[in-house]
Amino acid sequence: MSALSRDDMAKRLAQDIPSGSYVNLGIGIPELVAKYVPEGREFIYHTENGLLGMGPAPKEGEGDPELINAGKKQVTALQGAAYFHHADSFAMIRGGHLDLCVLGALQVSKEGDLANWSTGAPDAIPAVGGAMDLVAGVKSIYVLTQHTTKNGEPKLVESCTYPLTGVGVVNRIYTDLAVIDVTDEGFRLVELSPGVDFEYVQERTDAPLLPMKD
Repeated sequence: MSALSRDDMAKRLAQDIPSGSYVNLGIGIPELVAKYVPEGREFIYHTENGLLGMGPAPKEGEGDPELINAGKKQVTALQGAAYFHHADSFAMIRGGHLDLCVLGALQVSKEGDLANWSTGAPDAIPAVGGAMDLVAGVKSIYVLTQHTTKNGEPKLVESCTYPLTGVGVVNRIYTDLAVIDVTDEGFRLVELSPGVDFEYVQERTDAPLLPMKD
């Protein structure tokens, strides 16, 4: 069995982004997607703290400490990039002007419900950020996450037990084990990672997994 690395997961997702898309990248593994633009395509990456035209992270020691993404990590700005107030940035999100958002997840239900901001534990630190605006305003939502937690618990579930970010908002999920669509029938397998079989993924998914279509 050979699960994908985080970078490989991000690279795989980037292959499915249409050229010319305006794309918001969430905090965590989704930030890695900025490193990958397939040859012959152009993506316009957006970060909700006020940058359109975001590039990948700078090389060690070459970054600008005042040029950061929403996760407070240093990024680069591509030629033609634009800076603006975060209120204008959220107007772009809420106005439906972004094509795709890539978010991490704590849980995703078979109906596309997303929980990605809190476990609901008494000592949990609320960190919703812009996620609720993003899932409500962006045209398509992709989740990029490990298939299970560090303790081996499934993140793809029958129904979410953590506080929800949005209801029925997720379109597709990319994990280290597989690519999975959220359909009216539930989770449907799109692609297996190299060396991974269907049964292995199903055992780590807490909801029925429909096989790939012929």
